[in-house]
Amino acid sequence: MNRQHRADAVDGEMAARPLPDTALRALGVWWSENAARCADATPGAHTVHYAPSRWRGIEPWPAALAPVSHGGAAGVSRAEVASMVADALRREAFREALVATYVWGKGKSGSPKGSGPATLRLILAADGLDRVLAGAVTALNEHGARAAYAALRGRVGWFGPSFFTKFLYFAGKTVRPANGPEPLILDQRLARRLRSLAQVVGRDTGHDPDGSVAAWVWRDADWSDHRYGVYLSFMQAAARQAAATDGWPSGASPDLLEYALFSTAWA
Repeated sequence: MNRQHRADAVDGEMAARPLPDTALRALGVWWSENAARCADATPGAHTVHYAPSRWRGIEPWPAALAPVSHGGAAGVSRAEVASMVADALRREAFREALVATYVWGKGKSGSPKGSGPATLRLILAADGLDRVLAGAVTALNEHGARAAYAALRGRVGWFGPSFFTKFLYFAGKTVRPANGPEPLILDQRLARRLRSLAQVVGRDTGHDPDGSVAAWVWRDADWSDHRYGVYLSFMQAAARQAAATDGWPSGASPDLLEYALFSTAWA
């Protein structure tokens, strides 16, 4: 059995039993601590703090973000970013939508000369950026989240999946995919969560005794569009599994699970 066949076997096992009891218990604890903030069973209240002044010179700057002349810290929630992106997409202001999602994604880690604003400037200067972003939104609407992911992967320098899936996630709140699930954020931390699960499943089933296949498919960056599709399917199954337990809200959206998995850990 070659490496891809072994990966497919582990994926199948993970789809059949997405989350172990330790993860479900950790999610129950997380929900008990966050239920008041996420009363609607969505992560819309999830707020990231950022320093507007560190983003001076980034244009177009969304009017709903704090002005870059603001000297202190500011906060922006998922719900607020979703509203900004919806407004920008109605005007086909794709760069503005990108800036809103990128600032939210970086938060306070963005510094004037660091990987936040400096990298965003490189992305905004890329040739054909508007065409690529517009094509991804069209692909989402006409074909689905995996096709939209494929339309962005490797197309713009410095713009990798950890950040372009944030763009897709927020775009998906306005532009519904033609087929399949809505896009979700996939970044290094979430990939490592999935890697740890895959390693346990691979070891228990004998499909991946040493965890090398899990390390390959759930690497830290540059996941294939196939892997993104696997991730979305897994999250749908895991959300249904969690909703059937007493410790998780029955009507929770899959992105609430994404937020929780990002925010918590289990042994």
